[in-house]
Amino acid sequence: MAESMLKYDITKDDLSSFDGQAPAFVTFGEVMVRDTPADNERPERTRTVHLSMAGSEYTLAIALARFGIPASFITRVPDNPYGHMLRNIARENGVSTDHIVWAPKVEPIGRFIYELGRTPRKNVGTYQRQYSAASRLDAGMVDWGAALQDCRLFHTSGISFGLAPHSGYTHNTLQAAFRDAVAHKPEGCLVGLDYNYRSTLWNVELAREIMTPILTDHVDILITSIEDMALIYGLNCGQYSAKQIVDGDMGHIEDDDIRAFADAIHQRFNTKVVAVTIRYPDSFEQHRWESAAADAEGNFFRSPAVKPIMLWDRLGGGDTWNAGFYYGLLTEGFNASGIEKGVLVGDAATRIKQTLMFDLPIVNKDEVQALMKADVLGGGKRVAR
Repeated sequence: MAESMLKYDITKDDLSSFDGQAPAFVTFGEVMVRDTPADNERPERTRTVHLSMAGSEYTLAIALARFGIPASFITRVPDNPYGHMLRNIARENGVSTDHIVWAPKVEPIGRFIYELGRTPRKNVGTYQRQYSAASRLDAGMVDWGAALQDCRLFHTSGISFGLAPHSGYTHNTLQAAFRDAVAHKPEGCLVGLDYNYRSTLWNVELAREIMTPILTDHVDILITSIEDMALIYGLNCGQYSAKQIVDGDMGHIEDDDIRAFADAIHQRFNTKVVAVTIRYPDSFEQHRWESAAADAEGNFFRSPAVKPIMLWDRLGGGDTWNAGFYYGLLTEGFNASGIEKGVLVGDAATRIKQTLMFDLPIVNKDEVQALMKADVLGGGKRVAR
């Protein structure tokens, strides 16, 4: 399996089929302003913070654009300096913002107060996203026919659908926007979703109620964790029961376990591809990572090895993996080769990203390719720039 990492040279991929088109990848969701103490104080003590942008779909769009895939990000955001910052950073990284919906400048943008931990102290994140401008993105606000004109893959996350319940709205605005979008997507455009359950936004029962018809009716590619599916749907993972998974009593995971898990999802939701990311948090500073994906035709690929990451900031790591996985599918095809390439590129991209501070994946294809090669051949040469 290791030789497959040399099978793909992403620096030489022919991306000419994407030239001159509207974005091939389109995503929507919320972006928050992230406040991180700049002086290593706790948030209640700091008087100096780093401002950065944090958002699952936003991170993904930026990573794909940096890899050469025309990408568009859509949100609703206040027409004020923070909204302009969001737009400008997206544009700097090659992401189209043509279909952003501008809200009045007095509306709030979501915020995220984040304290970086150190072993044994955990990371602590505090959301301030009730009533945010993005939480009010509704059907009819976006010209989805134009936004999805040449789209091959349309993506969002479960986080988006939790924003309305979190704010206490009786109408789920982003769910309505999503249904508006899929009604206008072109033939052949697949729908991807990262389940991304957040207990800080909603409870298990509400997530199951809202997400189940979305998954069943619309989602082709589901990215998830074993834990989320066990908690919300009671799904087993091969030899491990849902209760064992939720209780943290899962041991070594065999390939057959993941295959059985993916098969159960395919049967329940009629998905085409299921991808699973697996993080082993040994300490705050040191994690290990692997992933796997399987399609409904029986094609399966798992990381050749569990790899260590010396963390700087884990946030955005899963979203960067998603981008690498989608890159494989978009460039190689929605087939066995695309799954294999996607897992390999996603693993390398996320391992690099998690050594960087803040959420955004300022990662390029050269360093991803170099890491994929080093995983097979070894070596630790300095990178010349």
